[in-house]
Order: sequence, then structure tokens, then C-alpha cells
Amino acid sequence: MLGRIPKVVVIGGTYVDMAVRCGQIPSPGQTVAGSALSYTVTGPGPNQAVEAALCGCRVHLISKVGGDPFAQMAKASLAEFDVNTDYVYSAEAKNTGVVVTLVNAAGENADCIYTGANSALLPQDINATEQIISEADVCLIHGRLPQGAIVTALRCAKVHGTKVILNPARPIEQRGQHDSALPIEYFSADILIPNLYEAADITDHSAANIRTAKLIGSDLVARGVDSAVITMGKRGCMVVDRNGADHIPAFEVELVDQTARGDAFAGALAAYCAVKDDVREAVKFASAAGALACTKFGSIEALPIKAEIIELLQKEDSE
Repeated sequence: MLGRIPKVVVIGGTYVDMAVRCGQIPSPGQTVAGSALSYTVTGPGPNQAVEAALCGCRVHLISKVGGDPFAQMAKASLAEFDVNTDYVYSAEAKNTGVVVTLVNAAGENADCIYTGANSALLPQDINATEQIISEADVCLIHGRLPQGAIVTALRCAKVHGTKVILNPARPIEQRGQHDSALPIEYFSADILIPNLYEAADITDHSAANIRTAKLIGSDLVARGVDSAVITMGKRGCMVVDRNGADHIPAFEVELVDQTARGDAFAGALAAYCAVKDDVREAVKFASAAGALACTKFGSIEALPIKAEIIELLQKEDSE
């Protein structure tokens, strides 16, 4: 990535993960003692933005935080990685999104997710970012935000010819629903990156397995997507476009924590696509990033730098 610095805009939710370690996860009405507490900035917005920045891109994050101390914590954390937070808006009447995680002695966990200010990202917030979207090489969008904001971003990118990578997770208002069709604008994305179960849900396929991934991807391409990249964890990815379908195997690494795998994949994919127009090579690069993120605990702190990704790719090629 010599010469001009590639530009990536990331649109995704921002959260603070409050993790409490305890001997056991309490039952209703029960109180237990905690042994440790940690606060970590997380969410698809920060995680994917930081990964793209670690891959050498100039990154803007479009997101929303609350009018609380967590908001400044999130912005300060992003600034450490040179992620521009000019368009991380504040919803003063709300709290920043929070994930409360209880982890017991056996390593099992229970989560409670509060979307908070993420549910207040509005179409007009996106309209105010039109210039940076128009100047970006890639706009990376995570779907778990209000649908109106996502659709506005997709339309804006389309008007300006900015390449779009979209994770079509259900919008906040549709979370848990399986009978609400996604807007037609979602299928204008250049690259759609659902996991296998999301892809099967979108296309109404009852069976979600590696044998049906090609068929599901073809269905997404028929709906208008240029490339469908269906992620399948340790089973790798299926890349489907009008040139055919290819299975990209996963990298074999010692798994420690898979928390950041998907976000590392998405951020690295956007970084590669901001430089070169080769979706299969981009998926290999992104798969290496996702694998490396599984070798460390945590989310942002587990994300690999570009040199580590290249080293893993070279090691794989030499074997």
C-alpha cells in the first residue's frame, strides 16, 4: 500500500463491553461476588475501523454514542489507532451502547446487550457525511443499525460510485425477526458478507451447510449483489460472483478466542479492496486477519497488523 493512502469509511455500532468475572453466573434473585471487572470498547464499528487502520488505511467511523463518560472513552480509544471520530455523533439523551458479560469460573458466559445510542443513528446523520463517503475507496457497513440509516448510506455510496461492503445483519428494529424482507437497496452492495446462517435466512433456504453455500451465494448474486462472500468460520468462505464460485479454506491456527474474528475479517477485506479489485485475493487476506484475531483474547486488542497478516499468507504459500 505504497503511495496514496487508501480511504475507508466504516458505519457500525459502538459499544462498551463490561465484563465481570464471578464464580458462577447468578440465577434470578441470587447475588454472587465478582472477582474482576474490565471495560473495553467494542462493537462492529470500532473493531472494523481499527482493523482497517492497522492495515494502513485512513479511516473514518460513522457511529453514535451517548451523553455519558463511555462516549469519551470510546473516542479516546479510537484516536489511539488514528481512527477519525469526527462523525461519531452524540445522542445526549441516551447512553452509549453496552454489552454486560458475566464470565464464570469455567469460562462460560452470559451477555446482555443494550443498543443505547446506536438505535438513534438517523438518515440525516448519514447525509452529513456525504463528502467523506464520496471520497472513500470503500464504505464498510454493518447492518445492525437502524434501517433508515443503512439505506441512506447505501444510496449515498451508490450515487458517488463508492464501493460498498455490507454485512447484512438484521437492522436493530428487526433483531430476532425472520419474516421481514431486507430492503432492495441491500442488494446494491458490491460485496455482501453474511455468515452462512444469515445468508440462508435472507434467501429462505432451510438448509445452511457448506454444500448449499454455493447455491445460496448464487441466489444473492441473482438479486443484484456483485459478489457474495459467505463466511463459515473454520470451514472457510464461499465466494460467488458472475464468474463462478470458489471455496477459500480457513487458516489453521491455535484458537484462543474467536470474539474478533468477524470484525477482523471485515476490516481487512475493506482495506484490501480499497487498494485492489480482486475479491478472491481480498478474501484470502481477510481470512488470514480473522484467523490471527482468534489467537489472542479480546476484541480490539486481538486485531492483527498488516505485517502479521502478510507473514501468515507467506507462511501458508511456502508450505
